[in-house]
Amino acid sequence: MTALKASMAGTVLNILVAEGDAVTAGQAVITIESMKMEIPIEAEVGGKVEKIHVEVGSFVNEEDTLLTLGE
Repeated sequence: MTALKASMAGTVLNILVAEGDAVTAGQAVITIESMKMEIPIEAEVGGKVEKIHVEVGSFVNEEDTLLTLGE
């Protein structure tokens, strides 16, 4: 299992995947809005989305877990 964490504090703008989706390394999975900029959060490794820990509109802090990837 790999936890994908927020790189900075902000508001979850879009969730681009669903639980059960397969993702590849480098694929944008969530967009965070911070300081009026949209920051794409990319999967560091490929895998299957096991759990999404946030929802659109949620505020997240740096290092909060956004989603968990499995094999």
